[in-house]
Parts: sequence; C-alpha cells; structure tokens
Amino acid sequence: MSDLSFTPTSSIFEKREALLEEWTPEELVGRDNELQRYHAALQPVINNESPSNIFLYGKSGVGKTAATRYLLNALKRDAADVPELDLHTVEINCDGLNSSYQAAVALVNELRDPAKQISNTGYPQASVYQFLFEELNQVGGTVLIVLDEVDHIKDDSLLYKLPRARSNGDVTEAKLGVIGISNDLDFRNQLSSKVRSSLCEKEVSFSAYDAQELQLVLQQRDSVAFKEGVLDDGVVQMCAAYGAKDSGDARQALDLLLEAGDLAREYNDDLVTEAHVREARQRLQTDQVVEGIRNYSDHGQLVLYALTLLAERDETPARTKDILAAYQQVANENGMDPVSLRSVRDYLGELDQLGIISSTEFNRGKGGGKYKEHELEQSVSSVKTGLSEILDATP
Repeated sequence: MSDLSFTPTSSIFEKREALLEEWTPEELVGRDNELQRYHAALQPVINNESPSNIFLYGKSGVGKTAATRYLLNALKRDAADVPELDLHTVEINCDGLNSSYQAAVALVNELRDPAKQISNTGYPQASVYQFLFEELNQVGGTVLIVLDEVDHIKDDSLLYKLPRARSNGDVTEAKLGVIGISNDLDFRNQLSSKVRSSLCEKEVSFSAYDAQELQLVLQQRDSVAFKEGVLDDGVVQMCAAYGAKDSGDARQALDLLLEAGDLAREYNDDLVTEAHVREARQRLQTDQVVEGIRNYSDHGQLVLYALTLLAERDETPARTKDILAAYQQVANENGMDPVSLRSVRDYLGELDQLGIISSTEFNRGKGGGKYKEHELEQSVSSVKTGLSEILDATP
C-alpha cells in the first residue's frame, strides 16, 4: 500500500471554511429585495416596540437562514447602542422535532442551564408550555424566537400559543416575536386561519437565485476561500450556471465550487478548472441521487427497484405496464400490498422530476394509443447504493 501519511497542503485554499454553510459573510449579496422587506419587518425591535411575528418561506438554499443570521447579528450589534433595549434571540432547528411538544421541550432546554434540562417525555404538554413561559418571563426584555424548518412541526399548538403568548397573558415580562422559516412553499396554506393570522403577521418570500445572483454569491466567497489566481477563467460562471439550472440553490452552487477545489487539491493541480467543475458535478449528483432515493417512500423505492431489475436484463426503456408487473412481484416478495397503477404512474413521474429516471411519451394514434417508456437516468450502481436498505430486506 502506498504511503497514506497526512501532510498539510495550501496551494489552493486560503480559507476553505468560507465555502461552508455555517460561514456568515460580512455582507449578504444577491438578496437585496428580500433583505429590505425582512429589515422592515424587524424595525420595531430597534424602536423597542413589540416585535412582529415574521414568516419566511422559499425553497431550500435560497438564503432564508443566512439572511436571518445576518440581520439578527446586525440587530444585536445595533441594539447594544440603545440603552433601554434588552434583546435576546433563541433559535432551534425543527428538523427531527415532529410535534409542538418536542419543539417546546427544545426551546425550554435552549433557555435553561445544562444542569436543569428536561427530558423529551414524561411531562404533560401544558406543563412544558408553563416551563417555557416561565423561562421567557425570566429572560425578559425583547425575545426573538427563531423556528427554522418550522414545517416539520405537524400540529398547530405551539404555533398558536407562542405568537399569542403576550396577548393571552402567558408571557408578561418579555416582548415576544416569533420568526418561522419554512422550505415547504405550501406550509403556510396548510396552517389553520387562526395560526396563519398571528404567525404570518409579516411575510417574506425568498425566490430561487438566478445565475447572476449566484455568481455574486460565489465571487464573494471565492475571494475569501481561495488563494489569488488559482481559479481558472469561467469556473465561477460555470458553477453559477449549473446552480441556477439545477435548482437556484446557493448551497448546491457553493458545494460544487468547494468540490471542484477539493478535486484540484486531490490531483495536486495548481489551478481549479472547468474540467474540475464538471467532474465535481458528476460526483455530487451521484451523492444527491443516493440521498434522494434513501429518503424516498418504500413503494416509490420498490417501483425504482423494479425498473432497475428490467435495466439489468436489458429490458429498458420499459413501458409503464411492464414496470407495474415487475413492481407487483417485488412488492409481494417483500410482503407489501402493491399500490394501484395510478400510484405507480405518480411515482414514475416523481422519479422523472428528480432526474433519477427519464420518461418519454409516445402517441401511436387510434390504433396504438398513448403510452410512456421509462429508463434509468443514473447508473445502476448509484441507484442500487440508494436502494441498499430495501435491497437488504428483500428475500
């Protein structure tokens, strides 16, 4: 085996962490309209007035959390110059917190000392809310509570209680504002009208980045992350163009630039080139496909597995009816009741949208009718990696 010792290298990166999600830039670029609306919604805080409840929504990776960090940092900085303003912020990510109860426990523990934490079970919900209100009263001043990925909370209870805590008399010693952040564009519409009217007092919608905006984001980061002169012409533009084409997601565009830099360093190259970007995109797409498949529903995975079996037998492109027959067989083998033809069609449509398969519609006229043929868009090996859990359970 070749020598696998570690030695520091520094020919590419100056500050690699500037390309990571947790890095907060001194200035936020490409989000001028959103920042202006968000800033206006937060203005009552610096005036020492009761904060507005603010609801942010937009796809993942369009700057909602980054804008929140950026503006709250600026707000805390400027609040220090207002003697009568006592500002506190509390932030939790609701991913993995499926209920109001769990989210309320997380907030209590965020406000309490480590020695006084409460467990995730064993208390009546009313008691957990009482603990929360007591902690907020003890903190006092102005308190902003940030609920990131709030759409993971499946019931309305906390989202009703918190925005109304002061008007209902539950919190008397603090001015309370709630900032809800959602990646689910339809989450707002699913809320009950009483919750929507209080939680969505002020709304800020974040649109997907276009290529020009992504280029600004990448240029800001690359000037910090890379040594001068190591990015070849066209690298930033290519990463921005791919990011805009794929989803308008800044996180994906930054990941692509980071992976391209890592590849150049891996190959001991002095320049990051467009060739590195293309290879990085291929690697990341494979990783994203695997993760997407793993998070897909069981029956959706079985439909994909059926198509994969047909591909291995060189029987693709395959018509929907042939995939249905193969799916029914693997579902029965797994002890699962097969879903309907319509559901199989829906799964195939979703897999096509995800870029995991490609579907082509044919119209043979009155005699042949309309039908679709489907084939894998990704390699069999990457699809099987994503399906590994369900394959391990298959007899």
